[in-house]
Amino acid sequence: MELPAWAWALTMVGLASVVVFDLVMAVRNPHKLSTKESATWAGVYIGAALAFGALILVTQGPAFGGQFYAGYLTELALSVDNLFVFLLIIQSFRVPDALQSRVLLVGIVLSIVLRGGFIAVGSVLIERFSWVFLIFGAILIWTAWGQLREKGGHDEEMPQNGFMRFAESRLRVSPGYDGGKLTTRIDGVKFVTPLLLAMLAIGSTDILFALDSIPAIFGLTQEPYLVFTATIFALMGLRQLYFLLAALLKSLRFLSLGLAAILGWIGVKLVLHGLHENQLPFINGGEHIDAIPEIPTALSLGVIAGVLTTVIVVNGILLHRDGKTWKELFAEAEREQHVEEPEPAVAETKKKKLYY
Repeated sequence: MELPAWAWALTMVGLASVVVFDLVMAVRNPHKLSTKESATWAGVYIGAALAFGALILVTQGPAFGGQFYAGYLTELALSVDNLFVFLLIIQSFRVPDALQSRVLLVGIVLSIVLRGGFIAVGSVLIERFSWVFLIFGAILIWTAWGQLREKGGHDEEMPQNGFMRFAESRLRVSPGYDGGKLTTRIDGVKFVTPLLLAMLAIGSTDILFALDSIPAIFGLTQEPYLVFTATIFALMGLRQLYFLLAALLKSLRFLSLGLAAILGWIGVKLVLHGLHENQLPFINGGEHIDAIPEIPTALSLGVIAGVLTTVIVVNGILLHRDGKTWKELFAEAEREQHVEEPEPAVAETKKKKLYY
């Protein structure tokens, strides 16, 4: 897939403009999005991704168009699952309604930056070393197995990584929020607010998310342009999807099991591709294994779409059996998303140190 430099530049400018627009809106008008507003904007972003895929289909052919759609659906499904972790972090830090959009957007921007770097490194590696496909495949299969062992469940407590434990042990954290400030002063002593810690928590977990996200997209296409655009389109609108789906994730069953099936499928596809392109001297004498079949993109797209459709249909059946509708569940979810507002200002709160 050969694209001129202007096509890359135009794409980068276009996607960056959307991210900047979303950032400005979140800062200028901080508020918790309603279900209707979230659904509208999420629909706009998903529609834009589908239209972009159609453009690829028309200009570059059905093979590349199918690769984009397969990559986009996989990354979007992984992003929705990651929203559960975002939900736990926001609940754990009791982020006020008005600041949730800002925290989410910072996390998404960090995701774009981090994944952009991973994509650049991954593109170089797979171009020079075919055995990287075997490593990526093993990562995805192991991740899928981990999902199955947990029976698709989620922990109900916020996951803590080493970076967050280090940050909490080294920083003085104020007992409350101070509007949208990241730092504040109490009796002349400088503190960081819980808002900064919430942003750090989401940003640091993005690194872990990339460990299954980037290998998954490279398992469906090795075209850097498609890898980049499918990943970014899946992240765009994630802030809106959070308010639409976050509280629903506790009721949305079998999503993790569906992701396990998708990741396992792509992992096997990567391993087969790695063996087909084999260069390792201890496997078949360093020669390609042409007898091993390649899984076509069209089949992968069908499997991914089929698994996600099955998850949605099964959840709809279970809802109907419980006497509920999607509309009622959305209304209930919107009520559950409310987070109590903190004290009006840190300076007026009890002056105590939470961390040293």
